[in-house]
Amino acid sequence: MAQKRGLTLIRDAEIEHIIGSYAAPLFKAAGLAPGAVRVHLVRDSALNAFVAGGQRVFINTGLILRSESPNQIVGVIAHETGHIAGGHLARTQDALKNASAQTIIAFILGAAAIVSGQGEMGNAILAGGRQVAERSLLRYSRSQEAAADQAALTFLERTGQSPRGLVEFLAILGDQEALLSSTQDPYARSHPISRERISLLRSRMESSPYADKSDSPETIAAFRRMQAKLTGFLEPPATTLRRYPTGDTSVPARYARAIAYHRMPALDKALAEIDGLLAEAPDDPFFHELKGQILYENGRVAEAVAPYERAVQLLPDSPLLLFGLAQAQIATGDPALNRAAIDRLRAAVRLQSQREGAGVWRLLAVAYGRDGRLGLSALASAEQALLEGRPGDAKQFAERAAKLLPRNSPNWIRTRDIAGAADQERKRHRGRKQKKN
Repeated sequence: MAQKRGLTLIRDAEIEHIIGSYAAPLFKAAGLAPGAVRVHLVRDSALNAFVAGGQRVFINTGLILRSESPNQIVGVIAHETGHIAGGHLARTQDALKNASAQTIIAFILGAAAIVSGQGEMGNAILAGGRQVAERSLLRYSRSQEAAADQAALTFLERTGQSPRGLVEFLAILGDQEALLSSTQDPYARSHPISRERISLLRSRMESSPYADKSDSPETIAAFRRMQAKLTGFLEPPATTLRRYPTGDTSVPARYARAIAYHRMPALDKALAEIDGLLAEAPDDPFFHELKGQILYENGRVAEAVAPYERAVQLLPDSPLLLFGLAQAQIATGDPALNRAAIDRLRAAVRLQSQREGAGVWRLLAVAYGRDGRLGLSALASAEQALLEGRPGDAKQFAERAAKLLPRNSPNWIRTRDIAGAADQERKRHRGRKQKKN
């Protein structure tokens, strides 16, 4: 698990995999492309979820930790899918369609609204804080909420899932209508809830053929693991160990303790817990990933390569697992492993969204540099800078790469594309400043 610097975004292969498995069938049921679903985890204890920038689901860690069943999270995603299918807030969604996850978070908090020339809205958000952002950008009308509710129930029925989780989730929030806005959960502020709305949902739920269908044991097990993992990484180790005491021998408890011991740090105890889990589930990619992370972050880099390699063998299409393996391979200082890391990173670039790959390009720049391929190293740095919104740096690195790469080669042509895109971005930025002044 890794947190984006300067933002509240978390990347975790396992949790994204689980939430993605919830979202994909619902998107398909709504007639949307499930393969384009992007899941983003927001490190925030508040209970909230929203969709922005097309088929991109943002889930607060607080919502995952406070949910009582997988079906409740599924219900929330079904409801948000109803907003997408209904074209609600289409103007805002269209404005963010090609933005990175980091830009969307910044937009929700107001900064990017100013940068994109929407100064009045951005200033209002900055002046009023997060609550104004939620009301301005994510607030739905009661008619839109009703439409999204009905769509959600349809999508849940099409996928053979119970609507009970959505009803339960909204009932939990229903009592917050009487609270001051400042004390409500963000989801309640942006999604108006009424007793009539819950009553209507409950009535249709009772007529659903899947009303009493329970989550499968496998789904519940993955859900509990997800909660344990978040607790282990986000809560103080002492809190985690109180919540998951040594007398609890369940898989989620041992998983959480392995993470807590790692963070203390108590390396021997962490390895004992994760090795015990691997002895019982040797083909679990995420247990191997955690062991690799524990070893890597404790300076045992060479030993970290094998568990990361096994994780990638088991789940070869995960960009985050590929990144973790490549990072360990590069850190060994072994030239052969460095070249292997380049192949892994290039695979990660192909698999993930072009808007989300800045970290991969940064590591590629390092690996190419160590391999003596300075032109490709500069090109990777240019790609990274462009994704991070640093057009000046992007052009500088692109010009450097152009001097080192064979003229008219595909990589050389890419340097010209990046330089042109950087120039266009700088012109747009100057235009926005002039318009503001």
